[in-house]
This record gives sequence, structure tokens and C-alpha cells, in this order.
Amino acid sequence: MSKHASIQKLEKEFMKKSVPEFHIGDTIKVHTWIREGNKQRIQIYTGTVIARKGCGVSETISVHRVAHGVGMERVFPIHSPTVEKIELVREGDVRRAKLYYLRGASGKKAKVKGRLFARAKRAIPDEAAEPVVAQPSEEVVEEFEAVEAAAETSTESSAE
Repeated sequence: MSKHASIQKLEKEFMKKSVPEFHIGDTIKVHTWIREGNKQRIQIYTGTVIARKGCGVSETISVHRVAHGVGMERVFPIHSPTVEKIELVREGDVRRAKLYYLRGASGKKAKVKGRLFARAKRAIPDEAAEPVVAQPSEEVVEEFEAVEAAAETSTESSAE
């Protein structure tokens, strides 16, 4: 086993398994543990992901937000024990790997377009798989036949 492979194997046990799939430009909520004296609480930081760096245990994200007219940015290690969870709020449609231009932008320039369709929904279906055809239940078939029969009797009586 090489040195790199043994490090990856060791890091794997410290990595979180519940990290959602998100990309640059997405708006996320990061729930972090805050310690104040001898009290602990969870604080939620909502913002746009402007950068993602590293891999494995040392992977970090930079989250940017504007609050009260002041832009602020925080860097979160994704697999840190201080990060409780990450929620995906909104998907963004961007064409850059790093969105550092948002730091000084305000107004419309600071807006990230939303993605019309979620990434999971846009997955291309497997062509080899057979299409699934939904079959109506027996109750629905019986009800449909009863309605058709009633419609035929009403048309026959109106014709006479």
C-alpha cells in the first residue's frame, strides 16, 4: 500500500457521510456549533458558495453573504466537527469555478441566476432500461367502466 493510499484510508473514517451535493453558486445554510463561555448553541450562516478548495478531510468552502449592506465571507471546513450540517437552499447557475467577483458587487451585479431544473432531475435516463408503464388499479377500472356505461345509456335515452 502506498503512502498516499494509506493516508486516504485513514482520512476516510473522519469524513462525514451526510454532506449534500452542492456546487459553486448555490445558496446554502451552514449550521455551526458556537461556544460562548460554557454554553453551546448552533448558529446558521446562509450565503452563496463562492469557492470550494481542497479534497478529502481538508476540503473547505467559502460562503459569501451581504448583511446590513456589508459583505462578509466565512471559510468552513466541510468535514469539521464544528459544522453540524449543510442544507441546500437554492441552486445557482454560474459559469465560473470561483465567484470572487461577488465580493465587491452590489445590486443586480451581485445576483446569481437560479437554475430552472434541479441537477438530479436533469439526469439522462438509461436507454437500456425499459420504460415503466403505470397500470390503473382495479377500482379505477371499475369506476371508469361504470361511468362509460352511464354515459352510453344517457345518450341512447336522449336520442329517442
